[in-house]
Amino acid sequence: MEGDVVEYRIDRQSGIPAYVQIVRQTEQALRMGVLRVGDKLPTAKEVVAATAINPNTVFRAYRDMEQAGLVRSRRGLGTFVTRSLARPGAEDDSPLRTEAAAWVARALAAGLERDDVLALVTAALDEHEHERSGRDDRGHEHHRQDENDPGDRGRKQEDA
Repeated sequence: MEGDVVEYRIDRQSGIPAYVQIVRQTEQALRMGVLRVGDKLPTAKEVVAATAINPNTVFRAYRDMEQAGLVRSRRGLGTFVTRSLARPGAEDDSPLRTEAAAWVARALAAGLERDDVLALVTAALDEHEHERSGRDDRGHEHHRQDENDPGDRGRKQEDA
């Protein structure tokens, strides 16, 4: 797959279907800015040669991505990226990526394994999402009073 922007790796032990792994790896490459609009994906023949999966598996992944509007297949020419998922700060060369890579290196050096690192990141994301939604881990709403909002006291004074 010389010259291609993305190389797929299939983890047969993961329990995740190979076509889903291809879609997820493509989406990750789109988010990281590794793949850009107009880039050509590897041909099914190249993916099969590199991963030893069934060509129909590659065709299914590419068809799913086409239905999602991420790529477009052009008969005789290949499959091309039509939409980016990259956001500012998520690109491969961004400062956030550099900081994240350094943090991961420290976590691994401290003896954590991949699953430990993923668990930490997932927990931090979950915590952040709960804070933003105003819900706790059990889904209970918590109303935080804005420091600029006088609350009931201010409303009672306004009504008087």
